[in-house]
Parts: sequence; C-alpha cells; structure tokens
Amino acid sequence: MSPWIFLFAFLVGGGICAVGQLILDFTKLTPGHIMVILVVSGAILDGLGLYDPLIRFAGAGATVPITSFGNALVHGALLEAKTHGLIGIITGIFEVTSAGISAAIVFGFLAAALSRPRG
Repeated sequence: MSPWIFLFAFLVGGGICAVGQLILDFTKLTPGHIMVILVVSGAILDGLGLYDPLIRFAGAGATVPITSFGNALVHGALLEAKTHGLIGIITGIFEVTSAGISAAIVFGFLAAALSRPRG
C-alpha cells in the first residue's frame, strides 16, 4: 500500500465535506437537504460507474462520507437486479445497507433511552 493513499483519502474526504459545508454556508438549505444532495450525488456517481474508481483512488476518503451510502444503495440494487431481476432492485438495497440502517436504529434508541430527550 502506497503512503500516498493517506493524502488522497484526506483530500477526497475533506473535499466532499468542504462541498457540503459550502452548500450549508452559502444557501438556505437545511442539513437534511444537504445530506440528501450528497447521498443522491453518490448514487448518481455509482450509476455512472465513477464512484468505484474514486474508492480505488482515495480509499476511506470516499467510503466514509455520506456519499458512500448512495453508492451502496445503487451498487446493491444493480448487482441484485442482474441476478434476480426486478425484485433484486429492492432486495439488493436492503442486503447491502441493512447493517448500517440497523445500527442507526439501535444506537438511536439507546441514545434516547439513556438520555433525557426533550420535546
């Protein structure tokens, strides 16, 4: 493994985060809107076949930001659609992302149970 991968990961991951921050600073969009923009951007890049080369180039710099969730959704859907047809689109989305979704639900519940939520 080349030591350059650390620099590339830093630059790509930082670039993705910087784009999100610039959108937040210079528009009236909410963080939820920006999250959707980043997820959809990752999905579109994967659909065009551009996200996998980005992962090979930047490693964790491309897999850690929220854009990789969109990549995972489309990647799983396309992979399963090739083997199982139309139903594979739905099952592929859940097969690839189920661990992350489950962890978000469990840890969100634990955080709410262990803290004093307001509202």
